[in-house]
Amino acid sequence: MSSLTSLPVVAVKNAPPENSGALSDADRRSIAQELARSIEGEVRFGLHDRMLYATDASLYQVEPLGVVIPANTDDAARAARLCIERGLPILPRGGGTSLAGQCTNRAVVIDLSPNCRRILSLDSAARTVTVEPGITVDDLNDQIADSGLFFAPDPATSRHANIGGCIGNNAAGARSVRYGRTVESLIGIDAVLGDGARVRLERGAAAGDQRVRALTARVTDIVQRHAALIRERFPRTIRRNAGYSLDLILQQLERGGEGEVNLSHLVCGSEGTLALTLGATLRLHPKPKARGLAVVAFDTLDAAIEAVMPILETKPSAIELLDDLVVGLARANTEYRRYVELMPRPASGREMQAILYVEYFSDEGAADIEARFAALKSRFGASVASYTDATAMLNAWKLRKAGEPLLHGIPGDRKPLTFVEDNAVPVENLARFVREFREIVARKGTRAAFYAHASVGVLHVRPLLDLHSESDRALLREIAVEVADLARSLGGVMSGEHGDGRVRGPLLERFYGAELMNAMREVKAAFDPQGLFNPGNIVEPRAIETITQRLRIEPFPPGEKPAEGRRLPEFPKVQTYFDYADQHGFDGAVEMCNGAGVCRKKQGGTMCPSYQATLDERHSTRGRGNALRLAITGQFLSEGQPDQARWNDAETMRTLDLCLSCKACKTECPSNVDISRLKAEYVAQQHRAFGTPLKSQFFARVRDLNRLGSLTPGIANWVNGLGVTKWIAEKLLGIDRRRTLPPFSKRLMSLVKAAKGQAGDAQAKADAPRVAIFGDCFSMFSESGIGLATHRVLSALGYRVEVIDAGCCARPAISMGLLPEAIEEVDRTIARMRPWIEAPDVRAIVVLEPSCLSAFKDDWLRLRCESPIALRQKLAARAMLAEELVDRWWGEHPRGTDHVFARDDSRDVVLHGHCHQKALWGAESSARVLRKLCPERVKVLDTGCCGMAGSFGYTTERYDLSMKIGELGVLPAARAAASKGAVVLAPGTSCRHQIHDGAHVRAQHPMEFLASRLRDQPPG
Repeated sequence: MSSLTSLPVVAVKNAPPENSGALSDADRRSIAQELARSIEGEVRFGLHDRMLYATDASLYQVEPLGVVIPANTDDAARAARLCIERGLPILPRGGGTSLAGQCTNRAVVIDLSPNCRRILSLDSAARTVTVEPGITVDDLNDQIADSGLFFAPDPATSRHANIGGCIGNNAAGARSVRYGRTVESLIGIDAVLGDGARVRLERGAAAGDQRVRALTARVTDIVQRHAALIRERFPRTIRRNAGYSLDLILQQLERGGEGEVNLSHLVCGSEGTLALTLGATLRLHPKPKARGLAVVAFDTLDAAIEAVMPILETKPSAIELLDDLVVGLARANTEYRRYVELMPRPASGREMQAILYVEYFSDEGAADIEARFAALKSRFGASVASYTDATAMLNAWKLRKAGEPLLHGIPGDRKPLTFVEDNAVPVENLARFVREFREIVARKGTRAAFYAHASVGVLHVRPLLDLHSESDRALLREIAVEVADLARSLGGVMSGEHGDGRVRGPLLERFYGAELMNAMREVKAAFDPQGLFNPGNIVEPRAIETITQRLRIEPFPPGEKPAEGRRLPEFPKVQTYFDYADQHGFDGAVEMCNGAGVCRKKQGGTMCPSYQATLDERHSTRGRGNALRLAITGQFLSEGQPDQARWNDAETMRTLDLCLSCKACKTECPSNVDISRLKAEYVAQQHRAFGTPLKSQFFARVRDLNRLGSLTPGIANWVNGLGVTKWIAEKLLGIDRRRTLPPFSKRLMSLVKAAKGQAGDAQAKADAPRVAIFGDCFSMFSESGIGLATHRVLSALGYRVEVIDAGCCARPAISMGLLPEAIEEVDRTIARMRPWIEAPDVRAIVVLEPSCLSAFKDDWLRLRCESPIALRQKLAARAMLAEELVDRWWGEHPRGTDHVFARDDSRDVVLHGHCHQKALWGAESSARVLRKLCPERVKVLDTGCCGMAGSFGYTTERYDLSMKIGELGVLPAARAAASKGAVVLAPGTSCRHQIHDGAHVRAQHPMEFLASRLRDQPPG
């Protein structure tokens, strides 16, 4: 291994991490160069790359020294050894979903999630699997699904939580009452220790490895010397994850002596402070033969808690709790009110104030599930609803899964904070714990939300406090101490699975006492002699005051300034183009990302397309949220830079550049972070300060270009097909020559006029209900056949159909950040639409392009326009997709449709929904009427973004990524469907274009398909 003798030794043994990484720019460059020469993966030591890893899902922000993204696990081992040689602190990291701050440190972050995610072996007979640490729980289970086995620990973050992180945190989840924690499913690990040695830690490993033998002997000695204290002070709850698991090692010694010791169980839950995990062998479980879910309603939270013990007698796999605060928020939410209404009512007849979700797994079959339901109903009667159908169970779970997102919608400055969210107590003491916990927060003048893994006594409790308030920060510290003392007094512990980190580490010595903490320090020294792995956590507890230091909103403690002359965080005083009242103001919108990392999932839903294709933290929704927060609050600015420079940060723009503005984060993110809106705002503020690029103005004028091309569509299309035209477009506008350009067509108005002349306009009766088609930029001038098909269908349904040529929805201008131009366009367009919006006899304003409809229903209501908000709200209420109007008509004429449509039972119909459609109102808005026309033949693709996203997929720098995103789902699905003779439908213009270019399949608009099934075909 190469070395640079000039490199500094930065770390000091057991030094606090905040003081261990004062690197100069020259030192940082030298270290980065040395790492880059030594490993195959990426080395990122620049400011912006570091700061993207400065947060996790906790309250904290600590700037790392640098980031290494190893190409493979051998690469990770090399990087770790070089850091150890140089005395550099190391922070192993997976999904960065930790809630206690243990993934934030002044250290070199080794991110194992992008490349170290293989399954190395599967032994179905032995029920074991060996994996790399970067694979997520759900990806692991998806890949071994055919084996009939699964990895049981199921943290709420299973879609994006890495196995390495589950080991670091000893993750558990809702079903731990049946399957235990990660440690109960951990057989062994491959790891790098603090002296650089690579070892295998498992039961019996000491017999074959001298380094492991010596380590085992030291740990055994430490545990045996403190055996009495371990028995006395360690909690006996099912769920416990505070400090090091010395109790597990003691149990192993008592069971079979030193040969029984499995040191991987000590690493499990150690938060990356003992070793770097490079691989793990895991125990698997057979999938249950039958599943069932019961929902039990209660009129008080206390009644729900009191019911947990008797319900445990029915042997559930999980008992989950929602309290009155969450239920109340759901009742006030338009989306989730219906899920509350689906719940059973308490036996008392009073209003429901708490819910228990009781899940059953059975290895015997459905009859066993029904017997357990019967036992439950015999005790709680009509207050129980039960489900065994998979879809029904999924729908019933939706309210429970909405608990955390709903909490973020609480109005006011006080928000539900994660700092005492993980207490675990014996289940028999749960009722007393809840009662006294509520008394504590009431004394502090606030309240808390309770949702829980009630089956194992773990409560996720979030008191409402304002982190910006010094008095509330003092309350936070007081509550943390009092609740930890309460948990201990009841035989519990302050952490059931989320760990210690920065938020609970200062309480460890209070819980265990000085002697046991010294024992844990000895363990740390045995594994990590220089104290380089995630230093400062667990064994070096900080003062209680540090619980509220290094916060995102105030990342530097009193008296400390940011390095490199950078500025302290401060929000600018700026007039925004969007209104952010729905997100508690612009400051609230910027701070809304809580770092949970849901955006890092690799499948399911739409968020986040560019992350799914790149697996790069920079291009996750969380990465963009962090970049925007840091840039807007001035944390990338140096002293002396003008304030407006915060809007012109080149690296932030690079981070935003791969955002497709798909809007999926608006609904799929638990915090409902709207990166699309924030990106447009940031770019608009940049244009205000520094001018607007010509390319942005070009792409924002789609309607003008299409209108011009439609004057002579034949000539315009011929010119667009020329190689020289594509060369010019690529050189001047950056449009990739591999892209086909959208064709122009005759104007919709002329086609409708001609069609009316041919049909004699006989179908339009004077007293027929009116509907208006909004003529978007494409259906008016480049895909006017879709507009004509829609006109034909709605006319056949008996509507008096009109076409509105009012102007653009401003979507292109919004996407380009041309918000002043967008506001002007909105005001002009809505003024022209006013007669149809206000006409009492207009049944609906139908829209063909989902992105236009999302502008009406979302962006137009938030932009600071001159036009009356009431008028915009009326349009939003009246506007709908054309397919939705047909579906509504079908519902009004259930027996009178056959004379209009010829039903199709011969062909499969495959639908790919537009991103905005899926994000804001769902692909079923198009699918419902298709299911009525083609019963049992319609399939809605479970695909994310197509990758085109308006102008995004046209440019040379994004074309390849655009295609890669398409290949993640929609393009293979379209090819497969077309090869089987299925009809491929896509409501979005961009989606149809991408399917054409990438899959060489013609996708129809749903209204074209409906028109093809009309019984009365047009003449000629």
